[in-house]
Amino acid sequence: MRHGKKINHLSRTDSHRKAMLGNMASSLILHKRITTTLAKAKALRVYVEPILTKSKSDTTHSRRIVFSYLQDKDAVTILFREIAEKIASRPGGYTRIIKMENRLGDNAEMALIELVDYNTVYGTDTAKTEKKSTRRRGGAKGKAAAPAAKAAPAATAEVTPADDATVVEETPAAKPEAPTASAEHEENAEKGE
Repeated sequence: MRHGKKINHLSRTDSHRKAMLGNMASSLILHKRITTTLAKAKALRVYVEPILTKSKSDTTHSRRIVFSYLQDKDAVTILFREIAEKIASRPGGYTRIIKMENRLGDNAEMALIELVDYNTVYGTDTAKTEKKSTRRRGGAKGKAAAPAAKAAPAATAEVTPADDATVVEETPAAKPEAPTASAEHEENAEKGE
């Protein structure tokens, strides 16, 4: 009987499953998002979230425990330096699973698992940029701002040509001309080389 045994074995032995989840957790930490099957993504979330919680306390003991799961020095370093800073104030729920279309070969349910703090689509920065880029039609404010904007470049355009002229006059006199590749080739041909 298997009463009360809720772990998903993923059709693998215990050692194979642990190795696979460790590799997937390392890839998730290094790349911030990975695409896999839905069942593996759900199993990975259960596997990686306690590791991320452990990374909040940067001690030698916690680093050794995390390394025993991940077996990758680069992933442990990135986890404790970069990711731990971003998730320090988050009480849990460090990953997000987004369902995708089924795989063409075997129609398996696919999913994208990612670290929540590294997604720019759902972040607040993109919402601010979208507000700035929207255009509104009509209104007196837009008409009043347009002539002022046209006048400002005209004033700068009058000043810059005079400055550029002095710079252009000084630079050719200061730089001696370097021989070009074709001139060197002609000199070598004349010498008979």
